[in-house]
Amino acid sequence: MKRIKKAFTGLKSLAVGLGVTGRAFYAKNVTVIYPKEEVDNLASYRGHVELVGKEDAPDVPKCVACGSCAKACPSNAFTILCPVPPKEGEAASDPPVMGPAPQRGAKTPSKFILDFSLCSLCGQCVKTCPTKGLRFSNDPYLVSFTREDLKLDLLARLHSQAANSQPVPVPDTESVDK
Repeated sequence: MKRIKKAFTGLKSLAVGLGVTGRAFYAKNVTVIYPKEEVDNLASYRGHVELVGKEDAPDVPKCVACGSCAKACPSNAFTILCPVPPKEGEAASDPPVMGPAPQRGAKTPSKFILDFSLCSLCGQCVKTCPTKGLRFSNDPYLVSFTREDLKLDLLARLHSQAANSQPVPVPDTESVDK
C-alpha cells in the first residue's frame, strides 16, 4: 500500500510540473530579438547616468561642479575636472590647468567623464545632486567589446543631444487671436 501511495504522489507531482511547463510553453514571449524588434516600453528603464541641460540653454549642464556625485559614488566611476584658478601673482596658463572638482570659482565642469564599466547603477549620484543635474538615460543599446568605449564624456553627449534635438515651435499668439 505504501508503494502505491508513493507512486500516486509521484504521478501527481509529475502532472503538476507538466501543467506548469505547459502553461509557460503557450504563454506570450517577452524576449526581444534586437535586430528584428526594438524595445518600446522604456519609461521605467534606468540606463547609464547623463547630464541634464538647462531649460533655457540645453547644451549647458545644470551641474555646478560641486563634486557631490563623485563623492557619493561607491564605485568611483566619475572624473570631474574644472579649471584651477591661478594663484596670486601667477599668470593664467593657456590651456588652463585642470583639477578635480570642486575648484574655487568654477561653476561648470570642463570635463565630466563616466566610466560605465565601473558604474553599479545604484543611483547615489542622482540622489545627491543638489541641482538635479543628473538623470538616468533611456538608452538600452550601450554595448561595447572594450572598456575604453565605456568611458563616456557626458559633456560631449549633452552637446550632441542639444544639437540633435528639434526646437519646440512657439505658437503665434497673434494669428490665434484673429
